[in-house]
Amino acid sequence: MALDPVGSCSPAPWSRRRLLSAGGLGMLGLTMPRILRASEAVVTEKMIARAKSVVFLFQWGGPSHLETFDMKPDAPEGIRGFHKPIKSSADGIYVSDRLPKTAKIMDKVTLIRSMHHTMKNHNSAGYYALSGHAPPSDDQRLKDSPDLFPAYASVVDRLAPGRGEIPTAASFPWTVSDGSFTPGQRASFLGKQHDPFFVLRDPSAPDFALPELSLPSGISYERLTARRELQKLVDSQTRLMDHSAEAQGIEGYYEKALSMLHSEKLRAAFDLSQEPEKIRDAYGRTAYGQSCLMARRLVEAGVKFVTVNFAPGIGGQSTTSGGWDTHGFNDTRMFPIIDAYHMPMTDQTLPTFLNDMDDRGLLDETLVVWVGEFGRTPKINKNISRDHWPQCYTALLAGGGVKRGFVHGASDKNGEYPAEKPVKPDDLAATMYHLLGIRHDTEVHDVANRPVPISYGKVIREVIA
Repeated sequence: MALDPVGSCSPAPWSRRRLLSAGGLGMLGLTMPRILRASEAVVTEKMIARAKSVVFLFQWGGPSHLETFDMKPDAPEGIRGFHKPIKSSADGIYVSDRLPKTAKIMDKVTLIRSMHHTMKNHNSAGYYALSGHAPPSDDQRLKDSPDLFPAYASVVDRLAPGRGEIPTAASFPWTVSDGSFTPGQRASFLGKQHDPFFVLRDPSAPDFALPELSLPSGISYERLTARRELQKLVDSQTRLMDHSAEAQGIEGYYEKALSMLHSEKLRAAFDLSQEPEKIRDAYGRTAYGQSCLMARRLVEAGVKFVTVNFAPGIGGQSTTSGGWDTHGFNDTRMFPIIDAYHMPMTDQTLPTFLNDMDDRGLLDETLVVWVGEFGRTPKINKNISRDHWPQCYTALLAGGGVKRGFVHGASDKNGEYPAEKPVKPDDLAATMYHLLGIRHDTEVHDVANRPVPISYGKVIREVIA
């Protein structure tokens, strides 16, 4: 079924083959008028947005489901790990004992314990997680290219753009990469005007500021309405754009930049100094913690899709920074970065963010998605760690029309493969679009001008309240 750019659809023309098939179905009581009425019902299905915004908390590096939200305490030694499960606020849901505060907010969330795909490399799996489309191959060298699909944020900006000076989408506090820039973070074939607004600064830094949203001394807003002056300013201040004269969407990019430069509301949304010190401390004085606080402020300002990246890199042998990759430690400690860094920061920021959103009445209309690009191997390796494992992992959803205190799907006894209701990133993408009121089978045109759907997945209707 072909769909127009904003998600409505029109009936596909009836071919001779379809008409003959319909005639044959009349023997089963499906007459032509009934078929046409059924087709019309599908065509005119009204999309109702359950969520006004999405906050996508991307856990780069791949958190272990067995150390967080799908523990296997009865599994054999070498699989179950060293953490203990504890009861949560939701009946029947247990989480790691390293997440005691998070355990108290599990009655607000849905866990999908049957996420799976086959991409074992960070860049290919990351692209899949950030776009909802499987890459052409599982290749660590996968590069950003107009042939690949755009970021969720860019699709939302294309199909359901915000109005006024507030950007539809924002991404911070850094982009993610593993050797090279991970695809799925930009607008790709949709054109540069649909790129999210990137804020590549640490919001926890004492001198955090956004010069992109400030006019240079001596230059008035009126002067900037001249296109050449605007181009000079954007080029010098943002340095985020492709400077090629052939870059798609360049005019729209400039127009958005000009609108944002004139927005007091947007500057105020990014001004964390307006928050009480007690709130800032509660979120955690980390780049991730303050980014989640900034995400709340941007949702309040009207931004529709906010991406917060947990870390710029997958992780390494540091215990004070980095993503969720845990197999770089060649010692006998059990995932030292998890205990020293990942778990404490997660247990401070995630429950604070969800509670704050709920207390302000924002959670019901904001879908929060916490997920990485894959999980970790059930079997602990010789370096007392876990390796990449896309065959089964967990995603956490909250607000925006999803159920509370609910588990969808299940892994097998060792957390190796989905045992019930398997879910792919495509399905998670379809569900996000659906909750935003965007038909997940809406077609856009790719770099070769071919119509392609924004998602090949299916809406996970069991998680919707």
